[in-house]
Amino acid sequence: MNTAARMEHSGERNRIQLSQASAEMLKVAGLGQWIMPRSTKIYVKGKGDMQTYWLRKSKIHKVKGSDPKSDMTTLVESVETEEESNSFDEIGLGFEDDNDQGIMSKTDRLVEWNVEVMSSLLQQIIASRGGVVNGISTLSNAETNIGSGGGTVLDEFTPIIPLKRFEEEDLRARRRPSSIDIGEEAKSQLRSYLSQIAGMYRDNPFHNFQHASHVTASVKKLLTRIVKVGEGNGLAINSGRDADINVDMNLADLAGHSYGITSDPLTQFAVVYSAIIHDVDHPGVPNAQLVKEKTRNAQIYKKSVAEQNSVELAWDMLMADEYSALRACIYQTESDLQRFRQLVVNTVLATDIVDKELQALRKNRWEAAFSSSSSPSTSFGSPGQEENDNRKATIVIEHLIQASDVSHTMQHWHIYKDWNERFFIECYRAFKEGRADSDPSENWYKGEIGFFDFYVIPLAKKLESCGVFGVSSDEYLNYAKANRDEWVREGEAMVQQYLAKYNREQQR
Repeated sequence: MNTAARMEHSGERNRIQLSQASAEMLKVAGLGQWIMPRSTKIYVKGKGDMQTYWLRKSKIHKVKGSDPKSDMTTLVESVETEEESNSFDEIGLGFEDDNDQGIMSKTDRLVEWNVEVMSSLLQQIIASRGGVVNGISTLSNAETNIGSGGGTVLDEFTPIIPLKRFEEEDLRARRRPSSIDIGEEAKSQLRSYLSQIAGMYRDNPFHNFQHASHVTASVKKLLTRIVKVGEGNGLAINSGRDADINVDMNLADLAGHSYGITSDPLTQFAVVYSAIIHDVDHPGVPNAQLVKEKTRNAQIYKKSVAEQNSVELAWDMLMADEYSALRACIYQTESDLQRFRQLVVNTVLATDIVDKELQALRKNRWEAAFSSSSSPSTSFGSPGQEENDNRKATIVIEHLIQASDVSHTMQHWHIYKDWNERFFIECYRAFKEGRADSDPSENWYKGEIGFFDFYVIPLAKKLESCGVFGVSSDEYLNYAKANRDEWVREGEAMVQQYLAKYNREQQR
C-alpha cells in the first residue's frame, strides 16, 4: 500500500511508472527495451529509496548504419562503462524519430531526460535549505541588475569562485532529497524552459541539442564519480529509523575529495545547467570566423563570441516571469543568485578552448593550484586554506566541463568515430559555404592526432592529477590513448569515407 501510494504521488501526467518488481517481470519476458529507469529514486516509508521505471512510449529500432555484426539497438552515445546502467539509453537515443501521433520525438526524449536530471538536483538544492521554497519577488531588482553592469559576459569572469561553506550540523540536518517534491509548477516550467533551449539550438551536425545533452550526461557522470570516489567519502546515509531526515556528513572527508563541490548542490546544478546551454545558438563555425565576418555578436563580444552569446540568451530567458517558480527552486537569496551566475559564466566560458589568452590563464592557475601537490587538502575550511580550496574547486569545475565537451574522444571508439564524423561534416559544410579559409579534409587526419597529443590526453591526465574523479580519470585516459592509436591506423581512410558520405548526401 505504501509503495502504490508513493508511486501515485510521484507519478507524472501521461506517463506510466513501474515498480522494480514489474520492471523485472518485463526483463524476464525479454521486454527490457520497453522500460527506462528514472534518474531519481522515490522514498517509500518503511522501505527507503526505491528505483522505479518509466514505460517507454516509442518503439526500438536498429540504428541505421550500425555494424551488422553487432546487435546494437541503441544509438552509440553511451557515456557510461558497460557495467553501469546510468547511460544515454535513458534518453531514448536508441529510437529513430517517428512522427506518429503519441510518439515522442528524439528532441522531446532528450528534454525529458534533462528534466529528470535537473529535477533531481533541484531536490538536492531544496533539501540543503531544509525544504524551503519561498517566493523570490524581493530579488527582482537583483535579478534585473545581475550581468547588466555595462560590460560583457567575459568581463564577469573571475579566477576564483567562492563556494558556499556549510557547517557540519547543517549537513547533518539536511532532509533526504527523495522526500522533496519540487512541485508541478516548477517542473512544468523546467520542462518548458528546456524545450525552449532545445529550440534555440541550430540544426548543426555537431553543435546541436543532442551534443549538449551528451555533454550533460558526461558532466552528470563525473559529478557522480566525485561523490563516489572511494569509501567513506562523506555522503554515507544513515540506515536507521530517521534515515529520511538525517544524513551523516563527514565534512572534512567530503571536501577532501572535492574541495567543497559535493557539499553544495547549487554548484552541481550550475555545472549541469551550463552544460545544457553552453552551445545555444551556435552558428556552426568557430569564433575566429565570426570575428572575420564581423557579425553583430562578434562586434559586441570581440572574443569567446559563441560562448558569451549562449550565456546571454539562456540567462535572459531564465529571468522571464514565466520561470519564477523554477528560479525559486534554484536560489532563495541574492548571494546564491550571484554564485549561480558566476558559476554559469565561468563554466560556459571554459568551453572556449581555442582562445590562447584564456588557455594561458588556465594553465597558470592550474600550476599555481596543483603543481606542488596532486592530492586534495585535508584541512578544508581551515584558516588560510579557503582561498586555495576555492581556487582548486574553480579549476576542477572548468576541467570537468572541458572534458565533458570533448568526452566523445575519451569514450568507446564507435562513439568517438560517430561524433568525429559529425564535426567533420559541420566544418566541411562551412568550407563549402565559403565560411572557412581552408579545406578541413586536407589536414583532418593530422589535426586529430595533434588534438589528442596536445589537448585531449593532457586534459585526461589533469583529471587524474587533480585527484577527485576516481576510476573515471583512468577510464578517460585509457580510452583517449586507445582512440588515438585507432585513429592513426584508420583515420586517413575514414576521412575519405566522410567526404564520400557528404557528397552522396549533396546529390540527393
